[in-house]
Amino acid sequence: MLSTYSDIQNDFIRKAGIQTTTAYYTDAIVGAWAQQAHRWATSYKKWPFTEGRVSTTYAASTEEWLFEGYKADSIRMVIIGDKRLQKLNYEDYLLMKEKSAGSSDRVYSSFGRLVIVNPNVDASGTMVAYGQYAPADIDITDSAATTVFSNGDEEGNVAIVDEMISFLMTREKKDKEAQFYHERAMAALEALWVKTQGEKFT
Repeated sequence: MLSTYSDIQNDFIRKAGIQTTTAYYTDAIVGAWAQQAHRWATSYKKWPFTEGRVSTTYAASTEEWLFEGYKADSIRMVIIGDKRLQKLNYEDYLLMKEKSAGSSDRVYSSFGRLVIVNPNVDASGTMVAYGQYAPADIDITDSAATTVFSNGDEEGNVAIVDEMISFLMTREKKDKEAQFYHERAMAALEALWVKTQGEKFT
């Protein structure tokens, strides 16, 4: 079972057949590969276990909001008080502002990591935004550290190991093997995606 960073590291070392006591493959190198593969795997899909919500007090004087740790353009729903806002693409939002600057339409948009809320909206209270957060890196200094996949979605950690092996093969200039392990990692994530979508449907 792959749950902790120690599990991932040991599985990688076993499958790759290497030793981290050599200068060519140190713990630091393996840790960097683990973090890189983790970032890749967690951003591969909009995983349901990286969905989150953030809340703050709404101020009508503020039009642009930045929610730290949330992925660009990922905010899919905004509620202020008990009023749900409709999302517009950025160009349509600008057109609305241009044609009717005083509009109180309950709308918002996004541009990169900024969430833009119509400052004239007829709502007050707590603003709650829902979107995809960027999971923190694996803490490679903690052997018991876990990933977002560790709680029942082990296929994600399997994909991380395969992607780490792909990095190793690239370093050894074994391009076909690198591609093989990369495709295997993607296949594991695709299978996990199908499973999560099936569970969501159920």
